[in-house]
Formats: sequence, structure tokens, C-alpha cells
Amino acid sequence: MYLVAIAWIYVALMMAVAEGTNSNGTVLGAIVTFVLYGVAPVTLVIYLMGSPGRRRAIKAREAAELQAQRNSNPPDSNPPNTGGHAATAAEPGSVAPVRKEP
Repeated sequence: MYLVAIAWIYVALMMAVAEGTNSNGTVLGAIVTFVLYGVAPVTLVIYLMGSPGRRRAIKAREAAELQAQRNSNPPDSNPPNTGGHAATAAEPGSVAPVRKEP
């Protein structure tokens, strides 16, 4: 992959040199040729070809963070009441709710 990118940069450099040394060419034209025919396309192709690797790295990092989070927080022996109802004295380990009198 990188060999093709290096070869294309070489071809674009030779095009820029040919334009810069031509009797009708200019140095500015050579720079524009090198940037538009060489640097910009190669940068775009390398970025697009690296997307799957970046995606895999992000997923691996997220999985490692999740695993570290699971390892640092051991499960409770007595999980909290998540039933959505008010706690009653009948449930073991719970405290009856305190209410204000009107």
C-alpha cells in the first residue's frame, strides 16, 4: 500500500519538475501540480484505506475500557431495589419509606 503511495508521489514530483523546468512553466505551477496531483490524492487514499484499522482500534479501546470498568466494580452481593415500586418492610434488607404527616 505504501509502495504505491510512494510511487505516485514520485510520479507527481517528476510532473512538477517537468512543469517547473519547462520554458512555459512556472514554479508556482509546479507547486500546484505537486499538491493537486500528488499530495492531496495520496493523503485522501491513505486516510480512506486506514478507516477500518482506526475503527478496529476504537472498538478494541472501548472493549478494554468496558472490561476494566467491569473488573474495578465487582457486583454487589445485595443489588438495589430496581423494581420501580416503593420499598416495603416485607422485603429483606430494605427500609420502610418515611412520609410527612399533613
